[in-house]
Amino acid sequence: MSQHEIARRRTFAIISHPDAGKTTLTEKLLLYGGVIQLAGAVKAKRGRASAVSDWMEMERERGISITTSVLQFPYRGFALNLLDTPGHADFSEDTYRTLHAVDGAVMLLDRAKGVEAQTRKLFRVCKQRAIPIFSFVNKMDRAGRDPFDLIGEVESVLGIGVFPVTWPIFRGGVFRGVWHRLARRVYLFDAGHAASSAGLGAERPPVEVAGIDDPLVRAELDDEGYERLKHDAELLELAGDGFDREKFLEGALSPLFFGSAINNFGLEAFLESFCELMPPPRPRATDQGPVEPARDEFSGFVFKIQANMDKAHRDRVAFVRICSGKMTRGMKVTHVRTGKEIRLANPSTFMARDRTVVDESFPGDVVGVHDPGTFEIGDTLTGGSTFSFEPIPSFAPEHFARLVMVDPLKRKQFARGIEQLAQEGTIQLYHPPAGRAGDLVLGALGQLQFEVVKYRLESEYGAQVRLEPVPWQLARWPARADGAPLDLDALSDAVEGMVVLDVRDRPVVLFDRAWALQTAERLHPEYVFGETATGVVVRAA
Repeated sequence: MSQHEIARRRTFAIISHPDAGKTTLTEKLLLYGGVIQLAGAVKAKRGRASAVSDWMEMERERGISITTSVLQFPYRGFALNLLDTPGHADFSEDTYRTLHAVDGAVMLLDRAKGVEAQTRKLFRVCKQRAIPIFSFVNKMDRAGRDPFDLIGEVESVLGIGVFPVTWPIFRGGVFRGVWHRLARRVYLFDAGHAASSAGLGAERPPVEVAGIDDPLVRAELDDEGYERLKHDAELLELAGDGFDREKFLEGALSPLFFGSAINNFGLEAFLESFCELMPPPRPRATDQGPVEPARDEFSGFVFKIQANMDKAHRDRVAFVRICSGKMTRGMKVTHVRTGKEIRLANPSTFMARDRTVVDESFPGDVVGVHDPGTFEIGDTLTGGSTFSFEPIPSFAPEHFARLVMVDPLKRKQFARGIEQLAQEGTIQLYHPPAGRAGDLVLGALGQLQFEVVKYRLESEYGAQVRLEPVPWQLARWPARADGAPLDLDALSDAVEGMVVLDVRDRPVVLFDRAWALQTAERLHPEYVFGETATGVVVRAA
């Protein structure tokens, strides 16, 4: 096992509220990595390229990210694995799953808006997992909040310490550069160059680097701008302690950076520090204790399944996060849940939907493998051992609908399509237990998920459907408080709700109002009604 290969891996996600500039930042990182030569526009406007990371047709039409894209690219000797997550709140469950596969996250903030609702949600998931979090304040080229106010908001709202690594520099109120506190260097940007670039920051801007006392810095800034820089730098040094790496690795301290993704300002200073501070792959928890990346035996887990990435072949790809050992092309692995041996014929890395078959991959890498229909989200793959990585939870949906076929002759296409979309986590699908009558009910965290399912069933499977309203408002995964197996008949008699099964055959109770759930909890303490479900299947007695 190559320690060198492990040491140079950096696997991370970018989290943000919609419109904070996440897709733009993603593309600019690819630009700096040399993967693309010209950054495309975020939205697919006429005459402009759609974003590299948005590959699904519906994403390009709407100009939003719906699925998680996996992007692997080099940067100065490092191998960066960026999992570009959906920014739209309706698709946050895909982001929750992805955060299980990363070693760190970049929290992107809009200078004018600060900490927004979706940012808070995703931050909580990161904090629960105690993963290191970088903060990047974007859109510094626009009017917005005072940098000190933003620091105060992050610390008070999110409850995390902040250490500004870079600090914004202004001339006449215009963003002109950053002061890198750890490197003791000033990065000055050529605003005129960025403004004249046809693609708005499509190329890397020229950067002048100097110390804070360099005459060049004073010459580039007016007196007010230079005095403000000196004043802010002194305040920062007096205000807090030095950078505590241990607190950062525990997720208790966030290094903060300032910049403008669309103009590329501040990105080089961020990338250099990111690669240095971001930890390589770390041990992963299993039901038999932690697994070290340097362990010789291969292991990994499935965190995402995507159907129809290649329309010509109607394929299914399971995305595997490698946790230990080395994955080689053609190797045989153990599928722990089923106990079967599986051959990994053509593992691939991705640049959005462009894939490249790879001969070997290492801990930290995310690799796509062909899924013949045997994989589920959360599955563990090993070189022969039978341990399982910690399960990836499902989250209680907030919207529900009944799914009805328009053309009964398309039943086969409909059944195949809805099962695949549910297995890949696009939607939550609930069906009646065997021997009971009932409708298929869809659950979603956001209303837009229903549109995606309807769109994909028609465009990818040729099955037209319509969505009808249902009375359900809450879904909970029940379990016996004493750990005993569930009896579905007894559960149905006990609660005022509908008992169904999810796509992994776990019992779920659908309630039509909060009062019904509260009554069930009060009258039947022998049951626990969970807002999340893990990958462990609870069978009926």
